Amino acid sequence: MKQILIIGPSWIGDMVMAQSLFRCLRAQDAELAIDVLAPEWCRALLAAMPEVRAALPLPIAHGELALGKRRRLGRELRARGYDQAIVLPNSFKSALLPWFAGIVLRTGWRGEARGLLLNDCRVLDKTRYPLMAQRFAALGYAPGAALPDPLPWPRLQPDVEAARRVCETLHLRTDQPVLVLCPGAEFGPAKQWPQTHYAAVARHYLARGWQVWLLGSRKDALAAERILADVPVDLRAQAHNLCGHTSLEDAVLLLSQAAAVVSNDSGLMHVAAALARPLVVVYGSTSPGFTPPLAERVATLSLALPCSPCFKRECPLQHLNCLRQLGPERVLAALDVLLRAVPGATEQLAG
Repeated sequence: MKQILIIGPSWIGDMVMAQSLFRCLRAQDAELAIDVLAPEWCRALLAAMPEVRAALPLPIAHGELALGKRRRLGRELRARGYDQAIVLPNSFKSALLPWFAGIVLRTGWRGEARGLLLNDCRVLDKTRYPLMAQRFAALGYAPGAALPDPLPWPRLQPDVEAARRVCETLHLRTDQPVLVLCPGAEFGPAKQWPQTHYAAVARHYLARGWQVWLLGSRKDALAAERILADVPVDLRAQAHNLCGHTSLEDAVLLLSQAAAVVSNDSGLMHVAAALARPLVVVYGSTSPGFTPPLAERVATLSLALPCSPCFKRECPLQHLNCLRQLGPERVLAALDVLLRAVPGATEQLAG
């Protein structure tokens, strides 16, 4: 049995998109064993990817060189007898582990003068592979080989019983349709749709008998509280601020229960897409050109102003018009279209 070690990325969205590579590898060899070396938090995502045999924790902080740690870990990995390593990050240090481990074939894109560490070091044609998922998947084939068309998209398969348990633990009901709002974005405020707009969407669905769950990290808890403060008191019993109260594993399981999701361009957006949830994504300083949500029932909204996408963490013009002027009515209209395309969703939308 052939064994491949994947050196995984360190961001939620990137790890989700890496599943396209895993699916491509398994399509070529159903017996292939795929292990992924990545930060500990990735375990929750990798557990929902049936193509992955094992998630191996990387005990090194993001951005840390830790040469001694990498050497020791590489020697430990040597005993596993991997046939190939595929390095997804483009950094020099990410290619050190397969080299220390003595893995015979070490594949990755050229970057940071790491040609001595990778013996299958490829030159990226960005025109041929415009999407990150394509660039990951291409490393699973011989240089120059055509990718599958269509490319297998990420498809997470969470544990149904675990989802039921986490809802019980958090005292969440599942007998009413759930709209999940993801108001955060790790990149910065230029990715974050205004809280007042999120509140308008929340009010609309709460008035129709839906529940609203707000998901995100502890950093997003205050924004979520402000969103709920803009909801009438008599509707708040059906709205739950879960930001900072869930692990990534919990968030994956809760998103799997959503009837619809509204999100900024964020890691949770990619999780929702990989769970095939009806999804509306609001874009401001970024665009879906490189890392779009890979799913069918998705609407990506942007105003395409002359100043956007600027790819800045904060609005350089200090007005954030790309998000402020994208009103909640557009998101509600997009949700209406998506939900009416889902069997049984017309009745849910009517509430």
